[in-house]
Amino acid sequence: MSHHDRPSVPRGLRTRLLGCSALVFLPAAVVAQEGTLDETGAYRLSPIIIDAGAEADDDANSVVASELWTGGKVATSILDTPASVSVVTQKEIEQRNADKVEDVLEYTSGIITDYYGTDDRNDYYLVRGFQASTYRDGLTLGTMRGVREEPYAYERLEVIKGGNSTLFGTSDPGGTVNFVSKSPRFERFGELYGSYGTNEQAEIGFDFGDILNESETLAYRVVGKVQDGELEYPHSRDDSQFFLGAVTWAPTAYTELTFSADYLKRDGTPNSGGYPLDRTYDRDEFFGEPSFNYQDVERLTLSTEFRHEFENGLKLRANLRYSDLTDDFGYVYLSDNAARTGSLVDRFYFGGDSTAEEWIGNAILQYDTSFGEIDSSTLAGIEFRTASTTSSSFYGAYTPIDVEDPTYSGPPTGYAPYSVQETDYTTRSLFAQQNLSFSDRIVATAGIRRDWLEIENVDRSTGTAVTSDGDFAETSYRAALTYKITDEASAYASFVQSVAPPSIGTEPERGEQYEVGLKYQPAGRNALFTASIYDLTKKNIVVPVVLPSGVIERQTIGESRVRGLEFEAKAELTENLTLIGSYAYQDSEFVRGSVRGMTVDGNEFATVPNHLASLWLTYGVPGAGARGDLDLALGARYVGSYEYGAYNDTGRSPEQTYLDAAMTYEIAEDTQLQVNVSNLLDRQYVVGRGTADYYNTGRTVSVALRRTW
Repeated sequence: MSHHDRPSVPRGLRTRLLGCSALVFLPAAVVAQEGTLDETGAYRLSPIIIDAGAEADDDANSVVASELWTGGKVATSILDTPASVSVVTQKEIEQRNADKVEDVLEYTSGIITDYYGTDDRNDYYLVRGFQASTYRDGLTLGTMRGVREEPYAYERLEVIKGGNSTLFGTSDPGGTVNFVSKSPRFERFGELYGSYGTNEQAEIGFDFGDILNESETLAYRVVGKVQDGELEYPHSRDDSQFFLGAVTWAPTAYTELTFSADYLKRDGTPNSGGYPLDRTYDRDEFFGEPSFNYQDVERLTLSTEFRHEFENGLKLRANLRYSDLTDDFGYVYLSDNAARTGSLVDRFYFGGDSTAEEWIGNAILQYDTSFGEIDSSTLAGIEFRTASTTSSSFYGAYTPIDVEDPTYSGPPTGYAPYSVQETDYTTRSLFAQQNLSFSDRIVATAGIRRDWLEIENVDRSTGTAVTSDGDFAETSYRAALTYKITDEASAYASFVQSVAPPSIGTEPERGEQYEVGLKYQPAGRNALFTASIYDLTKKNIVVPVVLPSGVIERQTIGESRVRGLEFEAKAELTENLTLIGSYAYQDSEFVRGSVRGMTVDGNEFATVPNHLASLWLTYGVPGAGARGDLDLALGARYVGSYEYGAYNDTGRSPEQTYLDAAMTYEIAEDTQLQVNVSNLLDRQYVVGRGTADYYNTGRTVSVALRRTW
């Protein structure tokens, strides 16, 4: 349970927001102000219900979430949020041993992951066919978004489908992925684990915290993970370190202040070189350069979060974060083509050095009140972001390689960068949202946001500084209607807009989504079932295109659209049986536009299958008291066929089916032995194709010993 859910008042007292009435999430540490008891006996205060019988989400012990935390920008009740929402809790992450964000999201409806296979530079996933914007505790990761995040750092991952610029500012239309950081809890707790697995992957992790003083107003938390390992091919490494420390001061139940600092370092090999196109090769073959295959990432983050509730229905939340990042990489890749004869394949080298420094913060006010049978929640906020980046990129032809008898040539020498850039970003935003709940059955939501963006770029590629700039002002809107069919079921209809971050010389990409959906949360059972139908359109699209030379160029292709439907279920069906299941249908189309002068009108998107489905079942066999509990889990994932490229002329992927399995055995009280197997049948597919083929990850096995207290 995160500190956002942790009570400072007597145990058992929890809060939840009725309808979409509250946009700023209040921790369960809310003490009721002057109010009245309604006819059901629940304590009523404007649109907030304080119910002594309701339990807050416990991310460490359940895969089912009923609340949402996105930095105070939407309602906490998932049942009443007028959007398609998926939450992956800490319990589910641990249960599936998800070491990468791609692994965390692979059982989530409407999301395709890992479509670049063994290219390990970034986390790759698409939501509803489009890129998703990433956030941490409700604030955009901005210039930090290219970094592979560490799942062990987070309580949960929250996915809100569809563009939501009114809530989150400039963002991509597919949706938003919000990482909720682990935070102090006002209790003593801890975890220590060690694991070892395929490719000599060794890990040690710890997560513990406690109360610091007798008055119970100070609490801390320390999280860390060290990983040392290799990948599927020779001359590889996959090392990382993550550390987080946080302190929370809660002098009263109305006020809370948290400081945190974390450090992430990755030392790996990207394996972006790929495999030849002519046939299927063994994954343990390597066609790059062992001495020129690296990615070194370091990121430092400092954060502050403040919350205060006044006595008149007014609440304040403020957040501030500073991040500093360096990211250097280089590799040699294949540049193959279908017409090649013989075993010699051309190669190129590519790499870059980049830095980023960013400040971001916001302040949000919320006022809750009631007018007879109408509950009102009004939110207004400001947000700012300043960021500076530098990048130096190099590229060039390299020696060919004989793929039948590989001989390495050593690292390239004498190269010079073809692009040297310095860019400053400034964003200022105002946003407001009004929610009205009528007789606790109908909730109307309307929102507006105005973003002002300034971009200044200095191009030093030719040795002479060339400065350009751009100013943008964009407005986005949101409207939704929710109907509470019963206390267990709700239906909604919504319209949302997105405005993607622009670049100098291009128009901002705009998205619009219409969606209707149903949600069902049965009483007396920890379960949530959701279904939705949507129509999502994006205009002024700028996409990265891989040229025949291997260089990636950003090009505008016009308008595109995805229509689809989604189902998702997370349920503890019985005391011993848990289910996680999803299905999504997606129909993607480039409505109009061209890439490098060639029309793509009517084509399907690249790497967007029509069908996605998954199922994960966990069955618990009770043991003998303090030991012997056994959990057995089996998962299946299906990814339908999709086009490899936007031209739809480089072939389609095969249909993909994967089986995963897990076993957890309690060898002593609070001590567990866990075994996970991913891609149990060791299926091998070409999941991505450009100037080379990219394969999915092969079978991996890990064994972990975990102690909790």
